[in-house]
Amino acid sequence: MLVALAANLVIAVAKTIGGLLAHSPALLSEAAHSVADSMNEVFLLAALRRSRRPADSRHPFGYGKERFFWSLLAAVGIFVMGGCFSFFQGFEALRGGGEESFGGYVAGMIVLGVALLAEGLSLVRALYQVRREGGLGKGMRDPALRTVVAEDGTAVLGVSLALVGMALHMATGQVVWEASASLAIGALLVYVAFRLGREARDQLIGQAADPEADARIRALLEAQPEIDSVEALFTMQTGLETALVAARVDLVPGLDSEQVEEVAVRIKRSIAHTVAEADQIFLDVTERSACEAQGSPAATGERGGA
Repeated sequence: MLVALAANLVIAVAKTIGGLLAHSPALLSEAAHSVADSMNEVFLLAALRRSRRPADSRHPFGYGKERFFWSLLAAVGIFVMGGCFSFFQGFEALRGGGEESFGGYVAGMIVLGVALLAEGLSLVRALYQVRREGGLGKGMRDPALRTVVAEDGTAVLGVSLALVGMALHMATGQVVWEASASLAIGALLVYVAFRLGREARDQLIGQAADPEADARIRALLEAQPEIDSVEALFTMQTGLETALVAARVDLVPGLDSEQVEEVAVRIKRSIAHTVAEADQIFLDVTERSACEAQGSPAATGERGGA
C-alpha cells in the first residue's frame, strides 16, 4: 500500500502541474481526485495498523471496527476533496467560458495517458487480490480492499472522461465538453463516496454477520439434543474476521446445573469450530416459551436483552 500511496502522490503532482499549465478543468478535477486517493491511502494504512491491536479492558471486543471507521473517513475524503472540487471546476468552466489557448494540453493528455496506464495496472492488481481473498463475495467484505477497488475503478473511468473531454475541447473549441467531463467526474466520485460511506455506516452501527453464518449457527443449535428450542439468535460483526454471537435457548427439562454447564461449554466450542469468525459467544439459558421470548427485550431489541 505504501507503493500505491507514493504512486498516487506522484500522479497527483503531475496532474496538478499539467492542469495549472493548461488551465484544464478536467485535468484539475483529476488532480483533486488523485489527492483524495492519496489521503485515503493514509486512512487505509491507519485502518490496517490500528484494527490489528488486541482486545483490552477498554475495548473488550477488540479494535476490528477501526477498519470501518477509517473507511468512512475515506468516503468523506472522496466526496469533499474529489467530488465537490470537480463540480466546482465544471461550473467555473461553464461560467467563464474557458481558455481559448490550448497550450499545455498535449502535455496534460500525456500525463493522463500515463496515469491511465498506472491506474489500470493498480486496478488489475486489486482485482487479483480480491480473487485471492475468495472472489467478489468474500473478498469485497474487507472495507480496505473494497475502497482500493472502488478508488482504482473510479480513477480509470475518471481519467478516461478527462481525456475524452480534453480531446473534444481541442477538436471543437467548445469548453462545454471539458466542463461536462468535470461534472461527470464529480458525480462519479459522489456516487462512490455514498456507496462506501453507507457500507461503512452499516458496519459501524452493528451489522449482523453473514446470513450463511447465521443459518449455520441456528442449525447447529437446533441439532443439539439438549436444546428444546432456540428462542433468539443475534450476531454482530465486530471486525473483518470477528463476530459476536448471542443466543437464548430453552433446554430440555431434567438437566442439573453441572449438565447445563457442560452443554453450554460444548455448544460454544461447536459454534467456534463451525463459524471461525465467532470469537465472542454468549448463551442465555431460559425456560420461557418461544412466544414469551418474542416479546422480550432481547427479541424486540430493547435495552436489557441478552
